[in-house]
Amino acid sequence: MDDEINYSKMVEMALLEVVRNSLRHAAKHGLPGEQHFYITFKTRFPGVFIPSHLSERYKDEMTIVLQHQFWDVVVEPDYFSVDLSFNHKRETLTIPFNALTAFADPSVQFGLQFSGLAPVSKEMPSPKTRTEATEEGAKTMDEKQSEKQGEIITLDAFRKK
Repeated sequence: MDDEINYSKMVEMALLEVVRNSLRHAAKHGLPGEQHFYITFKTRFPGVFIPSHLSERYKDEMTIVLQHQFWDVVVEPDYFSVDLSFNHKRETLTIPFNALTAFADPSVQFGLQFSGLAPVSKEMPSPKTRTEATEEGAKTMDEKQSEKQGEIITLDAFRKK
């Protein structure tokens, strides 16, 4: 039924707004104390722009960490971009919000998982080029899962069985 209310989609969109607002806060104020974000996304999702050496290494999914070495966070309605350091080289990543599969701030035991929404129809801009700045910006899923994540909120918890 096309006119049926899609609560799952509405909840996922609202939770993505939590991520947007968290990134906006980090862009404006930085991250205080031990707060940090783990952001996991599909590397092959339309509109994802990451350096080729990362897309070769992370063929499906990648987790980035925003803590000490991140710069120039830009948050747009459909995507965000951030500069991270990889092998002492500063590089820009552009990630559509619909590419996200997880967002966590382990310092406050907060986490969200996303089922993935359809790609947005808008064109994503090409990433700007940067030079200069450790691969601590990226973690594999195994490394991420081995660290304390706190409570993860999944949409399945809200779905009718």
